[in-house]
Amino acid sequence: MTYQETVDWMFAQLPMYQRIGKGALNAKLDNIRALAKRLGHPQTKFKSIHVAGTNGKGSSSHMLASVLQEAGYKVGLYTSPHLKDFRERIKVNGKPVGEPFVIQFIAENKAYFDTNNLSFFEMTVGMAFEFFARQKVDIAIIEVGLGGRLDATNIILPEVSLITNIGLDHMDTLGDTLLKITREKAGIIKMGVPVVISEYQEEIAPIFKSIAKRQHADLVFADKTIKDTYKTALTGNYQSRNVKGVVAALQQLKGFTIDKDHIRAGLENVIANTGIMGRWQVLQEDPKVICDTGHNSEGLSIVLSQLVQQKYRQLHIVLGFVREKNLDAILPLFPGKALYYFSQPDVPRGLDVKILEASAIKYGLHGESYASVPLALQEALQKAEKDDLVFVGGSTFTVAEVV
Repeated sequence: MTYQETVDWMFAQLPMYQRIGKGALNAKLDNIRALAKRLGHPQTKFKSIHVAGTNGKGSSSHMLASVLQEAGYKVGLYTSPHLKDFRERIKVNGKPVGEPFVIQFIAENKAYFDTNNLSFFEMTVGMAFEFFARQKVDIAIIEVGLGGRLDATNIILPEVSLITNIGLDHMDTLGDTLLKITREKAGIIKMGVPVVISEYQEEIAPIFKSIAKRQHADLVFADKTIKDTYKTALTGNYQSRNVKGVVAALQQLKGFTIDKDHIRAGLENVIANTGIMGRWQVLQEDPKVICDTGHNSEGLSIVLSQLVQQKYRQLHIVLGFVREKNLDAILPLFPGKALYYFSQPDVPRGLDVKILEASAIKYGLHGESYASVPLALQEALQKAEKDDLVFVGGSTFTVAEVV
């Protein structure tokens, strides 16, 4: 198979959670453990940092990788989902895994995947671990896909665990309260492995303390211990919280030489070093177009707070969601004075645009519906004047169609 045929087969035969939702999940680690055994346990052949959380885990993972690259190390980076190309998920020093490796890995293991009914995420995690082992990386930053305790990445024994924050997202899978979701995320805390929590949240801090104590793991709340301030190329206001977690995690990392100059350079060059996209990303000027992948109530509230602080004559918002989002919790966050361009992300989980428009009207959000995200953005750009601001968001998949 060609690279495109290989990727098409992966998506069609082994659907991923991000495309179809809860039905793609396999809530146990048996399959990934069996695959790791088949591959010779590649996850044991490199050091790692494990990153979980509701918001900020992707940005934090990229910042960690960038700092370690600046310090001279060969760094693997596993994140999800991708925006444009599957290979964005697996990188070494910012360079995506090559197409030949993807083709070869699937070809060599396709019969096994078929026979054992592995999920898209499980085989992708196996691919990443195998690639990092073959590349002999000094360390890999491994981002949790969903939750933590039963996530396929949770077979590694990292040097440090980082949990960014906890919010109400994926409640159909992880639980319907912060306490339940916290227990799932805290499932990445390992025996004797230090754990950093980016943000102290009073309601759930006791859970982290209890689990860390039981695991004999040193626990650090970054926003209570990190006093230095750093600039980062990721300009969203929310990144200041992520930076503290990144710095604290690096301080807990033993056996690596990292100084403040490496941290400064890594944070300032994170986009150039890793290729991260979609985090308060300015796509053009006159009119300014900004996109952000924030997609739950906690993430969107921070993004929208920054959005309304911008200077503009008129705000235009291109909006699209996936079906399982709680619109009654999310839509009230959006400003009523903006002009809306409702759209449906081009994935099976995409929320029908007419349902979105009808729900938005209930909260005083008015606009027109469009058959696709690109058409919605095109219309927004035609209507916007030079001193207007256009924002694209609501879902990772909405942003993926415009970056």
